[in-house]
Amino acid sequence: MTKRALVLVDIQNDYFATGKWPLEGVDAAADNAARILAHARSCGHLVVHIRHEFNEGDAPFFEPGSEGAMTHSKVASRAGEPVVLKHQVNAFVDTPLKSILGEQGIEQLTLVGNMSHMCVDAIARAAADYGYANTVIADACASHELEFGGVKVPAAQVHAAFMAALAFAYAEVLSTDEYLAHRF
Repeated sequence: MTKRALVLVDIQNDYFATGKWPLEGVDAAADNAARILAHARSCGHLVVHIRHEFNEGDAPFFEPGSEGAMTHSKVASRAGEPVVLKHQVNAFVDTPLKSILGEQGIEQLTLVGNMSHMCVDAIARAAADYGYANTVIADACASHELEFGGVKVPAAQVHAAFMAALAFAYAEVLSTDEYLAHRF
């Protein structure tokens, strides 16, 4: 096992076109995540799948046990790959993620998934705080438009702003092609 782990964050059915909370560009992002996943498996990297479910009965999406909360088939887990169920934005909170990584001696994380401005951002920042060297694959992540103070921010701008912020201090941010060319 290498010292690098691929962490696939919330690539779940509700984020796709037929789901309850579709993201802009999610199909292309999931295709890129699948490319990164195939590479990680071929290199012997630890692969960890993160799934989010809301505990509340009135969940806007990711209802426990629903088809929407299941991992998308493009990046389905294989036997032996840990699947971490979370109920918070940050995948380290109240989950075994840190112990899974620690038991394997992981020092570097490759992060892909959804949403750029929430769960991907949260895990990248927390992982950096824990001392992991992070690589975020920008085109293997997707986002949603946001609104603040009456201003609508398109998903592409949300995504770019969060990737820029992560690249400033929390992660190396690369495209799928750049990452695969590095041969991590």
